[in-house]
Amino acid sequence: MSILPRFFRPLAVALGLLAVAPAAQAQNPTPDLPASQAAGIIREITEAVGLQPRFELRATTLVPNAAAVAYDGKRYLLYNPKFLAAVNRAGHTDWGGISILAHEMGHHLNGHTLRGGGSQPQDELEADEFSGFVLRRLGASLAQSQAALAAVANDEGSATHPGRTPRLAAISQGWNRANTQLAAVAKAGTAAPSAQPIALATRPVARPQALDVKEDETATSRPSSATEALARGASNAPVRLVGQLTFRDNPDVPFYLTSALSVVRLADESSDADDEASRVRAAEVVGRLRRTGNAAFPYVLEDGQQRALFVTPRGDVYNKAGQRVAKLHD
Repeated sequence: MSILPRFFRPLAVALGLLAVAPAAQAQNPTPDLPASQAAGIIREITEAVGLQPRFELRATTLVPNAAAVAYDGKRYLLYNPKFLAAVNRAGHTDWGGISILAHEMGHHLNGHTLRGGGSQPQDELEADEFSGFVLRRLGASLAQSQAALAAVANDEGSATHPGRTPRLAAISQGWNRANTQLAAVAKAGTAAPSAQPIALATRPVARPQALDVKEDETATSRPSSATEALARGASNAPVRLVGQLTFRDNPDVPFYLTSALSVVRLADESSDADDEASRVRAAEVVGRLRRTGNAAFPYVLEDGQQRALFVTPRGDVYNKAGQRVAKLHD
């Protein structure tokens, strides 16, 4: 859903689209999509396709929804946090916002913003196909992948953008391509390739002179991510928050993972951060993580009614139907 034709994009950036306008914010009280959530979405998308985000993510209310732009040799992905929040809230899920950002990423990753000229229908279809591919890789259904575009795209095409029907078909094509790949991997009886790396012959190396330096125990004992905290497991240390759990169907309600591997909802989100320990003690425990011994899903999340969700090493959370329903993140 790239709104600005590419030959206008450098001018738009030069005119200040990379800065949030306070006046525009004051006119629209709709809550914003948190910057951390948008950055997390970009990280999930790039992890799904195995690429690095070679662009800068910026929030601004001066674009209607989102746009991929290039200016002065740099690439940017601009998004309106109010628009994405409204899309997510209307659909009661964050798949809509993800599909919009994935579409704009598709423009960058397909090289559309590196050449001159305006938007072209074929470029939009390629970005739509990329969006459908990514959302299937992340666990969205075809309907969830198409919902945002179905709501905002015009029925009739233009010189720069195709109509709604071919764009929905492009999303379907990308979604089905990813679905075919995933089905082939999961096909019963298919042996997974060995994960054993190549064995290199050892080479003699000069031993460095020993230095009398003590390791920083504080730095090495502190988990650097929620998934690392899972790998270390529960400990006898005071319970603390080590990660956050965001559910697709309820993205506005945060849940937290504790160092005791419990999933909680804090009793008072407005409390000072300095009093985190008391907030954790007063939290409502809604589930608990336990180990499974399965390499693909090393943890299972169970609620009070023994309903199970399955957690991958990256923190993706799936239900029994294979749908990705939540994300465990820092």
